[in-house]
Amino acid sequence: MAFFCTFDLMQKEKFKETVILVDADYVDRVAFDLTVNFERMLMRRIPRADLAQWLVCVALDGSPYGGEPGTAPDGGTQVIFLHRPDAEEMKNFAPGRYDDIDGQAFRDPQLGEFLMSTLRDEVPTGEDLFVECAAALLGSEEVKTVVLVPDMERSGGALKSLLARDGRKKEVTLLAMQPESGRGFQSEILGYSLMHAMGIRGEELER
Repeated sequence: MAFFCTFDLMQKEKFKETVILVDADYVDRVAFDLTVNFERMLMRRIPRADLAQWLVCVALDGSPYGGEPGTAPDGGTQVIFLHRPDAEEMKNFAPGRYDDIDGQAFRDPQLGEFLMSTLRDEVPTGEDLFVECAAALLGSEEVKTVVLVPDMERSGGALKSLLARDGRKKEVTLLAMQPESGRGFQSEILGYSLMHAMGIRGEELER
């Protein structure tokens, strides 16, 4: 499925009620770091993160209904992966190739359909496509719930300013590796959903 995203085109795009926006390059780096650290700690191989399982966890983190049965968003969940032009895959996720993900969907018994699309970040230097796309989602009449997985070092300042101004229009959840404070969003820890998708169990860490 072709998906174009300049700010103007995003304004015209028809979205689902719930949208997850992911900086794919960033989350792939985080998954790699977690893999290296936990393989050393647990002394076992850590598999690539199950992409569908991770997205379900992310959607639950951002659900205003807590994922209760019968509260799946109308029309399912839309997932947009932003990635650099030369990247072909997320090496630490399965599936991870962007050509294989783009336009594909899967169904979760609890949350319904997830429709995935990928987008190359080809905006001019100095512009931030993630922030532009987030702004378009906040301005969309169709969207009610937004879950953001940004690179906070790159996009955090501009993104927090945007959310402070416009975040209250929607139910907004920001996933990062540490708690984030600010106005217009709630904060959840990204690492928990990734650990679950990698099959890392709490009892292993306790031992």
